[in-house]
Amino acid sequence: MEYLKFILYGLIQGLTEFIPVSSTAHLKVISLLFGVKDPGPSLSAIIQLGSVFALVWYFRNEIFKLRIYSSKSLFDYLFHERLMRSIFIGTIPIILLGGAIKLFIPYFFDNFLRSNLSISLVSFLMAIFMYIADISKKGSKNIKNHNYTDSFLIGLSQAFSILPGVSRSGITISTCLLSGWKRSDAAKFSFLLGIPAITFAAIVEFISSFSEFSLLNFPPLIVGLSTAFITSLLAINFLLRYISSNGLKLFIVYRVVFGFIVLLNL
Repeated sequence: MEYLKFILYGLIQGLTEFIPVSSTAHLKVISLLFGVKDPGPSLSAIIQLGSVFALVWYFRNEIFKLRIYSSKSLFDYLFHERLMRSIFIGTIPIILLGGAIKLFIPYFFDNFLRSNLSISLVSFLMAIFMYIADISKKGSKNIKNHNYTDSFLIGLSQAFSILPGVSRSGITISTCLLSGWKRSDAAKFSFLLGIPAITFAAIVEFISSFSEFSLLNFPPLIVGLSTAFITSLLAINFLLRYISSNGLKLFIVYRVVFGFIVLLNL
C-alpha cells in the first residue's frame, strides 16, 4: 500500500505540475478522494523533484548547447548569458516571498489555504485569469527578444503559485501571453523558469522537515519520484505541442469543472 500511495502521488504530481491545473491542489484533493492521506506541502515539494529532473532531462540539449557555445567560465556564463539572467531575475520574487513565509509564517498553508473551499475559489479565479490571457492579442515576443521587465513580471506572478490551486505553469504562461509572448515560447520559458523555483522549494522543505523525512520509508519515495519523472516528461511534451495551436481553452474549462467538483465535496 505504501508503494501504491507514492505511485499515486507521483502520477498526480507529474501529470499536473506542467499542465496548468495546479499539482498542489490535485495532490490534496485526489489523494483524499482515493482515501489516501494528503501529502502536505513538505512531501509535495519533495515529490516535485521528479518534475525538476524531467525538466532538466527534456531541455538537456538546449542547456548543454548553451554551455558548449560559451567560451566564458561557468560563473561568467550564468550571469552574462541573456536567458540565464532572465531566469535569475524571474526567480527572485518567489524566493523572497516563499522564504519570508517559511521563516515568519511557517504554518501559512496548513489551514484555510489548503481547504477545499479555498482551492475551489482559487481555481475559478485562475480560470478567469487564463481566459483573459487566452483571448488577449497575440504578440511576437519570445525567449530571444523579450526584455528583463517581462522576466520580473512573470517571476512576480510565479510567486503567487505558492498558493494551493494557482498552478505555477498556469499563472506564468498566462502572464507571458498577456505580455505579448508567442504561445510556444511562453510555455517553454515557464518550464525553464520552474527549474530553480521548484528545486528551491524542495530543498527548503527537505531541510525544514528533515526529522519527518527520516521516518519515511525511502524505497517508496524513490518509486514516487520515478513516477513523477516519467509522467512529467509526458506532460511537458504534450503541453508544448498542444498549447502552440490550441491555447488554454481546454484547461480553462477543466479548472471550472474541477472547482465545482471540489465545492460539491466540501
